[in-house]
Amino acid sequence: MAGKVGTTTVEPTLLSALADELMRLGRRRHVNVDGTELDMSAFKLLWILSDDSPRTLRELADELDLELSTINRQVNAAVRAGLLERFSVPDGPSKPVRPTDEGRRLYQHDSAIHADLLRSVLAEMGADPARELIQGMRSFNDAYERRAPRRTRA
Repeated sequence: MAGKVGTTTVEPTLLSALADELMRLGRRRHVNVDGTELDMSAFKLLWILSDDSPRTLRELADELDLELSTINRQVNAAVRAGLLERFSVPDGPSKPVRPTDEGRRLYQHDSAIHADLLRSVLAEMGADPARELIQGMRSFNDAYERRAPRRTRA
């Protein structure tokens, strides 16, 4: 028996297996890796800001697909911790944020640890399965975004 999604038939076992793996992956969303110093919300903010392009709270909320109130709390915590700073822009209605020197330092430290972990995972998998995984994830994310676009926020 198959479950119907739109006009496409998908085996229930395939849906269940995907849900199981997405749940396993999702559990890692908020977990810190041994040796890192930033909490995951600060790491994600600094990751977005690592291109040296300051952002407003609205831009951060859009890029991370989070509510503005959530981003506001996270940014306030990162500012209090000395990781981000707000600054004025001439004729700008809002104050964008950017990393402080300490925020950049800790982001570089933690991203190196995350990269080492991911390198070891990919090495354990092997190059071909790793490439297949990345291509599969890209295809999945592209299809998901076409079927379930981001919510628009007021």
